[in-house]
Amino acid sequence: MAEPQTDTEGVLNPEPLCGSSLTTKELQQNWRVVKQRERPVRLLFEIPSARIMEQALSKYVVYEVVVMRSGSFDSRRVSVERRYSDFLRFHHKLLEEFSEELEEVLLPRKLLTGNFCPESIQERRLALQDYLAKLYATRCIRHSPLFPVFFTEHEQKRAHGLLRAGQFEPALEQLQTVLEIQEKLLPWQRPTLIVPTLSALTVCYRDLGELEQAFTTAQRALPVVRRYGLKHYRVPLLELLVDQGYQLGRPVAQLQDELSTLKDSERGEAACRSLKEVVIHEFI
Repeated sequence: MAEPQTDTEGVLNPEPLCGSSLTTKELQQNWRVVKQRERPVRLLFEIPSARIMEQALSKYVVYEVVVMRSGSFDSRRVSVERRYSDFLRFHHKLLEEFSEELEEVLLPRKLLTGNFCPESIQERRLALQDYLAKLYATRCIRHSPLFPVFFTEHEQKRAHGLLRAGQFEPALEQLQTVLEIQEKLLPWQRPTLIVPTLSALTVCYRDLGELEQAFTTAQRALPVVRRYGLKHYRVPLLELLVDQGYQLGRPVAQLQDELSTLKDSERGEAACRSLKEVVIHEFI
Protein backbone atom coordinates (compact mmCIF):
# COMPACT_ATOMS: atom_id res chain seq x y z
CA MET A 1 0.00 0.00 0.00
CA ALA A 2 1.42 3.38 -1.00
CA GLU A 3 2.38 5.80 1.77
CA PRO A 4 0.42 9.07 1.85
CA GLN A 5 2.51 12.00 0.63
CA THR A 6 3.36 15.01 2.77
CA ASP A 7 4.52 18.44 1.71
CA THR A 8 7.65 20.17 2.99
CA GLU A 9 5.84 21.27 6.16
CA GLY A 10 4.72 17.74 7.00
CA VAL A 11 1.07 18.39 6.07
CA LEU A 12 -0.79 15.41 4.69
CA ASN A 13 -1.61 15.89 1.02
CA PRO A 14 -4.93 14.50 -0.25
CA GLU A 15 -3.33 12.44 -3.06
CA PRO A 16 -5.78 10.99 -5.63
CA LEU A 17 -5.02 7.26 -5.17
CA CYS A 18 -6.00 4.60 -7.69
CA GLY A 19 -9.40 3.20 -6.92
CA SER A 20 -10.35 6.20 -4.78
CA SER A 21 -14.07 6.88 -4.65
CA LEU A 22 -13.45 10.64 -4.30
CA THR A 23 -13.99 12.79 -7.36
CA THR A 24 -11.50 15.45 -8.41
CA LYS A 25 -13.87 18.13 -7.14
CA GLU A 26 -14.13 16.47 -3.73
CA LEU A 27 -10.35 16.13 -3.50
CA GLN A 28 -9.95 19.82 -4.31
CA GLN A 29 -12.46 20.71 -1.61
CA ASN A 30 -10.62 18.52 0.91
CA TRP A 31 -7.34 20.20 0.03
CA ARG A 32 -8.87 23.65 0.51
CA VAL A 33 -9.98 22.58 3.99
CA VAL A 34 -6.44 21.40 4.82
CA LYS A 35 -4.94 24.68 3.64
CA GLN A 36 -7.54 26.65 5.61
CA ARG A 37 -6.54 24.81 8.78
CA GLU A 38 -2.88 25.59 8.18
CA ARG A 39 -3.35 29.33 7.64
CA PRO A 40 -1.69 31.35 10.41
CA VAL A 41 -4.07 33.11 12.78
CA ARG A 42 -3.71 36.88 12.79
CA LEU A 43 -5.52 39.68 14.53
CA LEU A 44 -7.12 42.38 12.43
CA PHE A 45 -8.25 45.76 13.66
CA GLU A 46 -10.72 48.07 11.99
CA ILE A 47 -12.05 51.45 13.02
CA PRO A 48 -15.05 51.63 10.69
CA SER A 49 -16.82 54.56 12.31
CA ALA A 50 -16.59 57.44 14.76
CA ARG A 51 -19.18 59.65 16.43
CA ILE A 52 -19.21 62.91 18.30
CA MET A 53 -20.38 62.79 21.91
CA GLU A 54 -21.69 65.92 23.60
CA GLN A 55 -22.18 66.21 27.35
CA ALA A 56 -22.92 69.14 29.61
CA LEU A 57 -19.30 70.24 29.97
CA SER A 58 -17.48 68.29 27.29
CA LYS A 59 -17.49 67.27 23.66
CA TYR A 60 -15.35 64.50 22.21
CA VAL A 61 -15.09 61.84 19.49
CA VAL A 62 -15.39 58.10 20.17
CA TYR A 63 -14.06 55.56 17.69
CA GLU A 64 -15.51 52.09 17.16
CA VAL A 65 -12.62 49.59 17.36
CA VAL A 66 -13.42 46.20 15.82
CA VAL A 67 -11.30 43.16 16.68
CA MET A 68 -11.39 40.00 14.56
CA ARG A 69 -9.17 37.06 13.69
CA SER A 70 -8.15 35.91 10.24
CA GLY A 71 -6.86 32.49 9.24
CA SER A 72 -9.37 30.72 11.49
CA PHE A 73 -13.04 29.87 11.64
CA ASP A 74 -13.56 32.67 14.17
CA SER A 75 -15.25 35.18 11.90
CA ARG A 76 -17.21 37.01 14.61
CA ARG A 77 -16.44 40.71 14.87
CA VAL A 78 -16.53 42.25 18.34
CA SER A 79 -16.15 45.96 18.98
CA VAL A 80 -15.54 48.49 21.74
CA GLU A 81 -15.47 52.28 21.72
CA ARG A 82 -12.40 54.32 22.62
CA ARG A 83 -11.55 58.02 22.73
CA TYR A 84 -8.31 59.51 21.48
CA SER A 85 -7.36 60.09 25.14
CA ASP A 86 -7.60 56.30 25.70
CA PHE A 87 -5.14 55.71 22.86
CA LEU A 88 -2.86 58.39 24.30
CA ARG A 89 -2.79 56.82 27.79
CA PHE A 90 -2.19 53.40 26.25
CA HIS A 91 0.72 54.71 24.17
CA HIS A 92 2.36 56.36 27.20
CA LYS A 93 2.13 53.10 29.18
CA LEU A 94 3.71 51.19 26.31
CA LEU A 95 6.52 53.74 26.02
CA GLU A 96 7.41 53.22 29.69
CA GLU A 97 8.25 49.59 28.90
CA PHE A 98 9.01 49.48 25.17
CA SER A 99 10.45 52.87 24.20
CA GLU A 100 13.10 51.41 21.87
CA GLU A 101 10.70 49.02 20.13
CA LEU A 102 8.23 51.84 19.50
CA GLU A 103 10.66 54.33 17.99
CA GLU A 104 8.98 54.00 14.60
CA VAL A 105 5.42 53.38 15.83
CA LEU A 106 3.89 56.80 16.21
CA LEU A 107 0.53 57.69 17.63
CA PRO A 108 -1.32 60.32 15.56
CA ARG A 109 -0.70 63.74 17.05
CA LYS A 110 -3.22 65.50 19.25
CA LEU A 111 -5.18 68.13 17.30
CA LEU A 112 -5.44 71.60 18.78
CA THR A 113 -8.14 72.79 16.38
CA GLY A 114 -10.58 71.23 13.94
CA ASN A 115 -11.12 68.11 16.07
CA PHE A 116 -14.75 67.76 15.03
CA CYS A 117 -14.68 68.44 11.31
CA PRO A 118 -15.49 65.32 9.25
CA GLU A 119 -12.18 65.43 7.34
CA SER A 120 -10.13 65.44 10.57
CA ILE A 121 -12.17 62.63 12.10
CA GLN A 122 -11.80 60.52 8.95
CA GLU A 123 -8.05 61.11 8.80
CA ARG A 124 -7.56 60.26 12.46
CA ARG A 125 -9.80 57.19 12.22
CA LEU A 126 -7.57 55.71 9.52
CA ALA A 127 -4.38 56.75 11.33
CA LEU A 128 -5.50 55.06 14.57
CA GLN A 129 -6.39 51.91 12.66
CA ASP A 130 -2.89 51.87 11.16
CA TYR A 131 -1.41 52.49 14.61
CA LEU A 132 -3.11 49.39 16.05
CA ALA A 133 -1.91 47.29 13.12
CA LYS A 134 1.69 48.42 13.71
CA LEU A 135 1.43 47.66 17.43
CA TYR A 136 0.19 44.16 16.70
CA ALA A 137 3.04 43.66 14.21
CA THR A 138 5.52 44.34 17.05
CA ARG A 139 6.01 40.98 18.76
CA CYS A 140 6.78 42.25 22.27
CA ILE A 141 3.67 44.44 22.20
CA ARG A 142 1.18 41.79 21.13
CA HIS A 143 2.56 39.47 23.83
CA SER A 144 2.50 42.18 26.51
CA PRO A 145 -0.24 42.08 29.21
CA LEU A 146 -0.81 45.77 28.43
CA PHE A 147 -2.19 44.91 24.99
CA PRO A 148 -5.45 43.20 26.04
CA VAL A 149 -6.01 45.75 28.81
CA PHE A 150 -6.53 48.51 26.24
CA PHE A 151 -9.38 46.58 24.60
CA THR A 152 -11.13 45.38 27.75
CA GLU A 153 -10.38 47.56 30.80
CA HIS A 154 -13.33 49.96 30.47
CA GLU A 155 -15.81 47.13 29.92
CA GLN A 156 -14.38 45.11 32.82
CA LYS A 157 -14.63 48.01 35.25
CA ARG A 158 -18.15 48.78 34.05
CA ALA A 159 -19.16 45.12 34.45
CA HIS A 160 -17.77 44.85 37.96
CA GLY A 161 -19.53 48.07 38.98
CA LEU A 162 -22.80 46.61 37.71
CA LEU A 163 -22.08 43.29 39.42
CA ARG A 164 -21.46 45.00 42.78
CA ALA A 165 -24.77 46.83 42.33
CA GLY A 166 -26.58 43.55 41.69
CA GLN A 167 -27.32 44.41 38.05
CA PHE A 168 -26.32 41.03 36.69
CA GLU A 169 -27.88 41.12 33.22
CA PRO A 170 -26.09 44.29 32.01
CA ALA A 171 -22.92 43.06 33.74
CA LEU A 172 -23.24 39.80 31.80
CA GLU A 173 -23.45 41.69 28.50
CA GLN A 174 -20.26 43.63 29.24
CA LEU A 175 -18.40 40.51 30.39
CA GLN A 176 -19.37 38.56 27.28
CA THR A 177 -17.81 41.30 25.14
CA VAL A 178 -14.66 41.18 27.28
CA LEU A 179 -14.43 37.39 26.99
CA GLU A 180 -14.85 37.45 23.20
CA ILE A 181 -11.99 39.92 22.85
CA GLN A 182 -9.77 38.02 25.28
CA GLU A 183 -10.40 34.77 23.42
CA LYS A 184 -9.24 36.40 20.19
CA LEU A 185 -6.07 37.57 21.95
CA LEU A 186 -5.30 34.24 23.69
CA PRO A 187 -2.80 32.93 21.09
CA TRP A 188 -0.46 35.73 22.21
CA GLN A 189 -1.32 35.88 25.93
CA ARG A 190 -1.15 33.63 28.98
CA PRO A 191 -4.25 31.40 29.39
CA THR A 192 -4.82 33.00 32.81
CA LEU A 193 -6.06 36.11 30.99
CA ILE A 194 -9.63 34.78 30.88
CA VAL A 195 -9.90 33.43 34.45
CA PRO A 196 -11.19 36.66 36.11
CA THR A 197 -13.74 37.10 33.31
CA LEU A 198 -14.94 33.48 33.45
CA SER A 199 -15.24 33.77 37.23
CA ALA A 200 -17.28 36.97 36.98
CA LEU A 201 -19.53 35.37 34.34
CA THR A 202 -20.01 32.37 36.62
CA VAL A 203 -21.19 34.63 39.46
CA CYS A 204 -23.62 36.45 37.15
CA TYR A 205 -25.08 33.22 35.77
CA ARG A 206 -25.44 31.77 39.29
CA ASP A 207 -27.17 34.86 40.67
CA LEU A 208 -29.49 34.98 37.65
CA GLY A 209 -30.49 31.38 38.36
CA GLU A 210 -28.82 30.03 35.19
CA LEU A 211 -27.21 27.12 37.03
CA GLU A 212 -26.20 25.10 33.96
CA GLN A 213 -24.35 28.08 32.46
CA ALA A 214 -22.71 28.85 35.81
CA PHE A 215 -21.51 25.25 36.18
CA THR A 216 -20.18 25.04 32.60
CA THR A 217 -18.36 28.39 32.85
CA ALA A 218 -16.74 27.49 36.18
CA GLN A 219 -15.67 24.14 34.71
CA ARG A 220 -13.90 25.99 31.92
CA ALA A 221 -11.95 28.18 34.36
CA LEU A 222 -10.86 25.43 36.75
CA PRO A 223 -8.20 23.64 34.60
CA VAL A 224 -6.35 26.91 34.00
CA VAL A 225 -6.56 27.77 37.70
CA ARG A 226 -5.09 24.36 38.60
CA ARG A 227 -2.33 24.48 35.99
CA TYR A 228 -1.11 27.99 36.84
CA GLY A 229 -1.58 27.76 40.61
CA LEU A 230 -4.14 30.55 41.03
CA LYS A 231 -4.83 29.65 44.66
CA HIS A 232 -7.24 32.49 45.41
CA TYR A 233 -9.59 31.20 42.68
CA ARG A 234 -9.28 27.44 43.16
CA VAL A 235 -11.20 26.84 46.41
CA PRO A 236 -14.00 29.34 45.57
CA LEU A 237 -14.46 27.75 42.13
CA LEU A 238 -14.53 24.25 43.62
CA GLU A 239 -17.05 25.30 46.26
CA LEU A 240 -19.33 26.74 43.61
CA LEU A 241 -18.95 23.70 41.35
CA VAL A 242 -19.77 21.30 44.19
CA ASP A 243 -22.81 23.33 45.23
CA GLN A 244 -24.11 23.81 41.68
CA GLY A 245 -23.28 20.21 40.80
CA TYR A 246 -25.42 18.87 43.63
CA GLN A 247 -28.32 21.06 42.52
CA LEU A 248 -27.96 19.89 38.92
CA GLY A 249 -27.55 16.25 39.82
CA ARG A 250 -23.99 16.07 38.47
CA PRO A 251 -21.30 13.71 39.82
CA VAL A 252 -19.15 15.86 42.11
CA ALA A 253 -17.34 13.29 44.27
CA GLN A 254 -13.92 14.05 42.73
CA LEU A 255 -14.47 17.79 43.04
CA GLN A 256 -15.51 17.34 46.67
CA ASP A 257 -12.37 15.29 47.39
CA GLU A 258 -10.18 17.94 45.76
CA LEU A 259 -11.90 20.66 47.77
CA SER A 260 -11.51 18.76 51.07
CA THR A 261 -7.81 18.12 50.38
CA LEU A 262 -7.19 21.80 49.63
CA LYS A 263 -9.05 22.97 52.71
CA ASP A 264 -7.10 20.54 54.91
CA SER A 265 -3.80 21.81 53.47
CA GLU A 266 -4.82 25.43 54.03
CA ARG A 267 -6.11 24.97 57.58
CA GLY A 268 -4.98 27.82 59.79
CA GLU A 269 -4.65 30.25 56.86
CA ALA A 270 -6.90 33.27 56.37
CA ALA A 271 -10.55 32.47 55.74
CA CYS A 272 -11.31 31.76 52.08
CA ARG A 273 -13.48 34.22 50.19
CA SER A 274 -16.46 33.17 48.14
CA LEU A 275 -16.08 33.40 44.37
CA LYS A 276 -18.29 36.49 44.35
CA GLU A 277 -16.02 38.19 46.93
CA VAL A 278 -12.93 37.30 44.89
CA VAL A 279 -14.52 38.71 41.72
CA ILE A 280 -15.62 41.94 43.40
CA HIS A 281 -12.21 42.42 45.03
CA GLU A 282 -10.49 42.03 41.64
CA PHE A 283 -11.37 45.58 40.53
CA ILE A 284 -11.65 47.51 43.81
